[in-house]
Amino acid sequence: MDILQYTFFQNALIGSLLIAVACGIVGTYIVVRRLVLISGGITHASFGGIGLGFYLGINPFLTALGFAVVSAFGVKWVSRSQQVREDSAIAAVWSLGMAVGAVFMVMTPGYAPNLSSYLFGNILTITRMDIVVAAIAVAALCVFFAIRRREIVYSAFDRDFALTQRIPVKVIENVMTVFIAVTIVLSIRLAGIMLLMSLLTVPQMTVNLFTSDYCKIVVGSIVLGFLSCLGGLFLSYIYNIPTGAFIIILLLFCFMAAKTVLWLKRKKINSRMSV
Repeated sequence: MDILQYTFFQNALIGSLLIAVACGIVGTYIVVRRLVLISGGITHASFGGIGLGFYLGINPFLTALGFAVVSAFGVKWVSRSQQVREDSAIAAVWSLGMAVGAVFMVMTPGYAPNLSSYLFGNILTITRMDIVVAAIAVAALCVFFAIRRREIVYSAFDRDFALTQRIPVKVIENVMTVFIAVTIVLSIRLAGIMLLMSLLTVPQMTVNLFTSDYCKIVVGSIVLGFLSCLGGLFLSYIYNIPTGAFIIILLLFCFMAAKTVLWLKRKKINSRMSV
């Protein structure tokens, strides 16, 4: 427990809590709206922004955020306006982002950046400034969700019904798209580009096994995500393995354990009914 005395580990704990909150809110919206594929495209497209940031010598997360937002709205515009299938547009953006990132990484003068921390995550490198930025973004997300919770839930479950109720669906979708991009960029440090989508979907899948209530899924996902982050942080410190890998392993273990518990419960009920 002496590790808790170090500033970098304290930063990691605070960052994990903020990211767990963001992923809990945004991830539930992604799962309910079935936006997992497009979110995966945004995640990998942001790698192009990271490469551009290193090449220009500026904060790579700023350029990654720009790439993520442009990719998100670009996929929507191409699929709706240019008569292109959405999955095809996502595949194109996905590949383009990774390719652009690789090109800029190679062209960057000097020492090559540590790609593993961006591909697989390294929350221990988070700084106080990163925490401040994340706190502002998460606070804005929480305020928007608290004010527009009803509209968000209606838009997520049934877009057509929400339109009949005169809910500003397009505004809700656009704002949530921006928050999805922001959350993805914030979470790259924690889980990495290759593992990030599990952080946005597995907690929601696990909680959804026990409840279908939207707000309960959000709260449960936040709690499960943060506990997995805590476990991943300690395990990564002990075994010197990227934090994101352990977090995803713990999340998947929780999901399989929940499925097993429910299966045993159903089996027990069926055996009683047969008797």
